[in-house]
Amino acid sequence: MLDPQQNYTFTDHYLDLPFDLSQVLFITTANWLDPIQAALRDRLEVISLPSYTLSEKLQIARRYLVPRQLEEHGLDKKRVRFSDPTLRRLIAEYTHEAGVRQLEREIGSLTRKAARKFISRTPHPGPIQLTPDSLSDFLGQPKYISESAEKITDAGIAMGLAWTPVGGEILFIEATRMPGSGKLTLTGSLGDVMKESAQTALSYLRSQAHSLNLAGDDFAQYDIHIHVPAGATPKDGPSAGTTIAVALASLLTKHLVRSDLAMTGEISLRGRVLRVGGIKEKVLAAARSGLKEVLLPEQNRNDWAEVPEEVRKKMKARFVSHISDAIRVALRPEKR
Repeated sequence: MLDPQQNYTFTDHYLDLPFDLSQVLFITTANWLDPIQAALRDRLEVISLPSYTLSEKLQIARRYLVPRQLEEHGLDKKRVRFSDPTLRRLIAEYTHEAGVRQLEREIGSLTRKAARKFISRTPHPGPIQLTPDSLSDFLGQPKYISESAEKITDAGIAMGLAWTPVGGEILFIEATRMPGSGKLTLTGSLGDVMKESAQTALSYLRSQAHSLNLAGDDFAQYDIHIHVPAGATPKDGPSAGTTIAVALASLLTKHLVRSDLAMTGEISLRGRVLRVGGIKEKVLAAARSGLKEVLLPEQNRNDWAEVPEEVRKKMKARFVSHISDAIRVALRPEKR
């Protein structure tokens, strides 16, 4: 059907009739590109649409979703009122998606229960005000815990940024060591690429132990364990390389990583910090978690312009091209 050499006489095997599809423009959609077969993907022009920001979802809900659901349920603003704080909490704690499909379902469920409450009151004293605190009464407990950056109080912990099909997330990477023979242990349901990033980070730190003021004997006398929490969730990709390297440097130097900084970037064995994808989603996740600064690869400097202006005004971006620069920016000067 998509082959230009054949689609002008495409034959439908059910009707057994030829159709001229040469002037048809096929448009397909998918939430995730990876599962699409390579042969089909090769015949498509891929247009990536980034996920909505929280403020964009708020505007869509206020202008379109809420009025439509009120009309479909025979209500209006005089009977049921949604406040902006209510919609923000609904977006953050009851949905987890790139679009607004689930958000509209939750607004519809909320509207139906508000309608039932309205007609059960006699007489009707006034409109039902839907507040953030009332969401748990109508929809139950929140389905998703709002992301919040923890204060880093131990060496060997760094905060990374990850891309997912439903937007960005912050990712904590933990490293510890114990007496042993120099073995590296990796846990947290990590994929092969992420495991290779951890091995690359450790190899670089070992090769640069003298210049980074790391105790070279420690590598042979201790086993190192790297863990990424949420072990039930599979994780893969090279963009955690910088975060792993910083966590290991923190562990070995006993300098804490800054709690207001999150980072992303692939690394090479020579210590270069390489370009990664999903910068917009990752920066939005950092802003949503209350962070004030992000550390990004120098090669992603042009991607900073894709971040919404309202977020860029609140966030500071540090662009680095080498692991040594990332370590210098990320580690606090005083020791633990």
